[in-house]
Amino acid sequence: MAPKIRKYDAARVRTAVTAQFGHVADAVRGLGDEQLARPSGLGDWTVADLAAHIAWIADSLASGLARPPAAVPELTAVEWPSVTASLAGKIAEAAKETLEGASLPELYERAGARMAQALAANPGSRVLDLWVGDMTLADFLVTRTVELVVHTDDLARAAGVDIPIERQALAACTRLLADALALKAPGASVEVRIPPFAVVQCIEGPRHTRGTPPNVVETDPLTWIRLATGRTDWAAAVEGAQVRASGERADLAALLPVMR
Repeated sequence: MAPKIRKYDAARVRTAVTAQFGHVADAVRGLGDEQLARPSGLGDWTVADLAAHIAWIADSLASGLARPPAAVPELTAVEWPSVTASLAGKIAEAAKETLEGASLPELYERAGARMAQALAANPGSRVLDLWVGDMTLADFLVTRTVELVVHTDDLARAAGVDIPIERQALAACTRLLADALALKAPGASVEVRIPPFAVVQCIEGPRHTRGTPPNVVETDPLTWIRLATGRTDWAAAVEGAQVRASGERADLAALLPVMR
């Protein structure tokens, strides 16, 4: 059973991407040297490296829109999580080259301005020529909510600061990663609930038709996002009561993370 293609409110997603980038920019301006030098928890990156990478997320969006458009989309938003891992090294190198030599405040000011100008000039139907596969701007912006929400959480935890997460950005990120799970393991024997944003069915087996499903997984959005991106271990989340799983098929350990 193939998952349904979810529709997103393009205007709200645009607003959420811009707002979330602004929240990170505000937080980064307040970080001291000691915080910036801390390990980020992502390989050998420091907090400063992570902050620079988040600036690159906005800058690269503007760069993508500056290139000539592609003819037709090759990739949808829900397919994106499964194809990102192979490009991690290439993205890290591109970010380093693009951002080298500028201070973090300069990076954020430039990236924010470029992104705002590019978004104002392009419709959601515009097809971007991307390494990962050509995508419409509307779909690509949904993937930017994932990048921004996940790295906002990384940055907040590593630097020890509170950074707001825009509700619409959190919603889109949660839904996309849930749909990616359903695409990875199609079926209807397990219901995954992430209130208040998403419910999906996945994993082959007996189909549930009425009443309470026999196999249910339920968690909160931030725990789900950490599970789906490899920040949190399934067994630890279940043991810590961050995940409630009932039924003999309600074990997602072998399917996580859905993106790296």
